[in-house]
Amino acid sequence: MAGSATMTISTLIGLVVAMATTFVPQAEARAFFVFGDSLVDNGNNNYLVTSARADAPPYGIDYPTRLPTGRFSNGLSIPDFISQQLGSEPSLPYLSPELTGERLLVGANFASAGIGILNDTGIQFLNIIRMYKQLEYFEQYQSRVTALVGAEQTQQLVNGVLILITVGGNDFVNNYYLVPFSARSRQFRLPDYVRYLISEYRKLLMRLYDLGARRVLVTGTGPMGCVPAEIAMRSPDGQCSAELQRAASLYNPQLTEMLGQLNDQYGTDIFIAANTRQMTANFVYNPQAYGFVTSKIACCGQGPYNGIGLCTPASNLCPDRDVYAFWDPFHPSERANGIIVQQILTGDATYMHPMNLSTILALDSRT
Repeated sequence: MAGSATMTISTLIGLVVAMATTFVPQAEARAFFVFGDSLVDNGNNNYLVTSARADAPPYGIDYPTRLPTGRFSNGLSIPDFISQQLGSEPSLPYLSPELTGERLLVGANFASAGIGILNDTGIQFLNIIRMYKQLEYFEQYQSRVTALVGAEQTQQLVNGVLILITVGGNDFVNNYYLVPFSARSRQFRLPDYVRYLISEYRKLLMRLYDLGARRVLVTGTGPMGCVPAEIAMRSPDGQCSAELQRAASLYNPQLTEMLGQLNDQYGTDIFIAANTRQMTANFVYNPQAYGFVTSKIACCGQGPYNGIGLCTPASNLCPDRDVYAFWDPFHPSERANGIIVQQILTGDATYMHPMNLSTILALDSRT
């Protein structure tokens, strides 16, 4: 695998532990906004009537409170690890009643489990915050902050924030490949569907820019065919699903190319591509090198590879979450999330283009 796969287990564990205790030095913590799906939702769906929720045990079993928070994790999520690097508290879910007054200035998380780039993705989850609505909420947020600190300060705050957006995987697993002969698979051949997704995503990112975003981390999809749910449903021999892997191999390079085109259009590096497919593939294909005993079996679940259905109080539950790459049938464990964020922070051009998060923070602290 890529160079980081040669790191020792102790080094990797040390990096993740260090991330939990060290902050990037800044004069003041930078506001942080999150958009996307269940990989980054930290509780918005708790406030919605939907089946796409993580508000019951054993979710949150390793979170500081040991309680479920709405994060689709045993503990910390990718946004939590990034917030630590910014020296700030985790951004609250936008729908949280606690997000008022000064807490608005820390940022907000607009993400909602089940959503995709397309509005018809995740329709089986009913009431979720689709991307167009997340952007409407971002606009509403700015109005609320303007009432607090005035228009000029609000614009400065929004232009200076860091944004993370993680969306796209559900457009495959919960749309195109959700059922055989799905509506979208009848409408598009896979290469054409990927091009359509990229064109629709471009519109969302341009809208985000129009709303003031000037530093946006954009993650690709992971190796979608290798999550326990897809292995359980699609693989007779425990190997990754070839068709979903093909989708990821088509989608991710086109996403990076589109982000580069947008940066050329705007004349500066607004959008930063995070190659989460490669970051995740490293420990999926070589779990032992990263201190995991398995990347095929979820810690929490049931059926083959613990990959069927949802993680519930009645599910199988592993005793040591740190040695499982996947927490539930679709989502990485807390320690896997930490490894991903370490690559976002310090990864080379294999992982981050045109620069990593450490470089962004260093550059922006001087402006």
